[in-house]
Formats: sequence, C-alpha cells, structure tokens
Amino acid sequence: MTVLLKDPNASLDYSVDWSSYLEAGETLAGSTWQIEPNGELAYASASFDAASATATLSGGAIGHVYRVTNRITTSLGRIDDRSFILRVEDQ
Repeated sequence: MTVLLKDPNASLDYSVDWSSYLEAGETLAGSTWQIEPNGELAYASASFDAASATATLSGGAIGHVYRVTNRITTSLGRIDDRSFILRVEDQ
C-alpha cells in the first residue's frame, strides 16, 4: 500500500487513476471517499471523471497515520476500492 506524506497545514489533491482497471468503454459512474480514523483529516471536495477520482484533503494531526479509501462504481455496475496511507508530518 502506498504511503504519502502531508503537512497538517496543506490542502492538497490526491487522485486515484482507475484507467488500468476499467474495461474498454467502461467509465466511472460514482466515487466516494472514506478516511479512517475519522476526525482531524477531512476532504474539502471530491470529483471524478471517466477514469480517475480526486479528493482535496486538508488538516490532520502531526504524527498521525490515516487510511484513505476511494470506492468507485463503474458504468458496468462493478464496485471496487483503492486505499493509500497518509502520514501527517510538519514539513
């Protein structure tokens, strides 16, 4: 699983590229984001296009580690998750 670093004062976009997962002609039909544990780290906005999903994440407590999960539904009705770890450090 990918581990990324984030400053607690930064508000940054994080994206998941689903293009290698999608079949020919298949697109994203929906996208949601989940952060564990809930609390200090939050997403300010989220969007998706035909093959990728993006969330703008802000906040977080220094020294804390968060699991960020993107769940998508495709135009063929398939559902899948991709997660990454976000560690907050003063940078």
